[in-house]
Amino acid sequence: MKSIIVIMVSLFLCLACQDSQEPQKPKNLISKDKMVDVLIDLSILSSAKGVNKKVIEKNGITPDEYVYKRHEIDSTIFAESNAYYSYYIDDYKHILTRVQDSLNKLRFDYNRLAEKEENKKQSKKGDRKKDLRKTRKADSLIKIPNDSE
Repeated sequence: MKSIIVIMVSLFLCLACQDSQEPQKPKNLISKDKMVDVLIDLSILSSAKGVNKKVIEKNGITPDEYVYKRHEIDSTIFAESNAYYSYYIDDYKHILTRVQDSLNKLRFDYNRLAEKEENKKQSKKGDRKKDLRKTRKADSLIKIPNDSE
């Protein structure tokens, strides 16, 4: 019985996909480069929305609307362009690969910057300990934390 249902569903899907028509090119088609930029921004804001939802809501920011305004498009233009490019699988894969590569580069740059900041903090912390040790010689009543503490 299950195999009959699977076969019927598969047959239905094959027949349903057979009549798909090539979409017309939208009048205001977003260029591939701009589409990459829009998708990068949407991905970043979508992630931020998950992490800092209260902050975003408090500031009255609607992520999608912010991206559309930033790129001077509207939701209809984006939806039509997205539907058009998604029909052409190879082009869409290329767009999504560029988005993924850009996000990976941004993540790498962020991690490198965070590491530099952490190293600066550690360096300043070490400088403070050295300064405290110098003052120890001058005033033996000051307790200086050991490195192991």
